[in-house]
Amino acid sequence: MASAERPPAIFVMGPTASGKTDLAIALQEHLPVELINVDSAQIYRQLDIGSAKPDKTTLAAAPHRLIDILDPLETYSAADFIADATREMAEITSRGKIPLLVGGTMLYFKALLEGLSDMPSADADIRAEILEHAEAFGWASVHEQLRAVDPESAASLHPNHSQRIQRALEVYRISGVPMSVLRSEPNVGSVAESYGIKQIALLPNNRKLIHKRIEVRFGKMMADGFEAEVRALFQRGDLHEDLPAIRSVGYRQLWQHMQGHCSLDEAVEKGIIATRQLAKRQITWLRNWPSSSEIQIDNETEFLSGNNICHLALKNLPRAPIYSGNMES
Repeated sequence: MASAERPPAIFVMGPTASGKTDLAIALQEHLPVELINVDSAQIYRQLDIGSAKPDKTTLAAAPHRLIDILDPLETYSAADFIADATREMAEITSRGKIPLLVGGTMLYFKALLEGLSDMPSADADIRAEILEHAEAFGWASVHEQLRAVDPESAASLHPNHSQRIQRALEVYRISGVPMSVLRSEPNVGSVAESYGIKQIALLPNNRKLIHKRIEVRFGKMMADGFEAEVRALFQRGDLHEDLPAIRSVGYRQLWQHMQGHCSLDEAVEKGIIATRQLAKRQITWLRNWPSSSEIQIDNETEFLSGNNICHLALKNLPRAPIYSGNMES
């Protein structure tokens, strides 16, 4: 599809606590956009406070698609996200609106832009077998099993990378083909050829400011009942620490407190440190991100106002008429 014929889409990306959601909601006042969540924790029901999920009042005024779509017991892959996000984007576009995707899960944005290798879907029985072996013999033993059938993938993974080891071994047992071989094949699922995508990246000049905001925000989460939220998840009895939902930043650290591995104060401190490390990784991704318009969210001494950030974003967004063509052409 020629560039001029592609419908528009907007990505709003940034590290945690950078004001992505506030900007996306502000842009709704200026552009005919509808919002799609790109946060791997906010897809889960019951993960509200610790994921910084918009509250019910905010969601009523500015609905986000792909929020609260799964139970914490379920898993969700980048391939699942591509399928869901492309469906929502097409539906929004079909009504003459602009899909605006907002969040900080950079892997999901990357998958949308570049596509993914055509991997087999998860198999619950095979996954259970791998988990049973890991519980009996440890993840180092599973890592050795992977090394025997897919040495290239095993060499790229630390024995503690349990989720990735599990998935790589699962792929081999389902397909009979090493994941490293499947990854060498052409990707599928990219939206880059179907949409004219404008990418906005919110980035800090002074990381100390965002570090302080993370600390303050974590304290507010605790005051708002984050401990009780995690305790309710813990007391369900069917969840465990290896699930993606429970491995989310903040949840993992408080879960360790629930297990008696550390005090609440230690869990909070670990949660703040882990959130800062997440922000660092997100910033590193975005500094090397192709084709994004960077907006500095502070002036070295303080954060810019939401209105100023929105104004800067609008300057970087096209004012072309809304697409009304046929997505199938």
